[in-house]
Amino acid sequence: MFEKMSDMGAEPLPRARRAQPPEERGQAAEQTRERIMRAALEEFGAKGFAGSRTASIAARAGVNQQLISYYFGGKQGLLDELRRRWTSLEGALVPPNSSFEEGFAAYLDATLDNPDWPKLVLWQALGDSDAGPADTLLPRLRKAVASVRRRQDDGEITGDLEAEFILLLSYILAFAPLAMPGFVEGIFGVDPLSPEYRRRCREQLARVIDPGHGAKVRSNAKEGQP
Repeated sequence: MFEKMSDMGAEPLPRARRAQPPEERGQAAEQTRERIMRAALEEFGAKGFAGSRTASIAARAGVNQQLISYYFGGKQGLLDELRRRWTSLEGALVPPNSSFEEGFAAYLDATLDNPDWPKLVLWQALGDSDAGPADTLLPRLRKAVASVRRRQDDGEITGDLEAEFILLLSYILAFAPLAMPGFVEGIFGVDPLSPEYRRRCREQLARVIDPGHGAKVRSNAKEGQP
């Protein structure tokens, strides 16, 4: 009458699942957030903010779409968090007291080593809907121009060129491999992301901004030399 359950053909009772300690739950949540962030970065970089969908981001991350709303409040919250992270990373790229050339080299490496991040900037520059408020970008650019002028006043950078041109040239050299990779490869004859492209850009930009370079060019012109 009191046969064993296994003798009666019944399935054995499942073992109770071990409850996760709080620290494990926290680690799992953080890992999920990071997967969503990486997926969003790839999606925004490929399609822009306006063309991206939370369903596609969730599919890339391998998570339920509702988790995007749970952790970030939606697509805009994701973009805001990515922008905050990029601003933080950007601020730590260049050590204090670095030269303009050293700063450019660090920014160039960061841009080409992590192309999905700067693609957000490119989408914003192209007018991607809600990709980023201009009122936060313009003050940063004006601050950067002022920094170039200070370097010119200190004699580090040539005063023969406008500070705005020097800054714009630096951005063009950094972003061209992502915005126009075919042009860069056709002109330079190398992989746009390669160490060779980076080296040549650093060296040529250093010559352009060298305070003594302009004087040498003017002297050669007077003497009829190239």
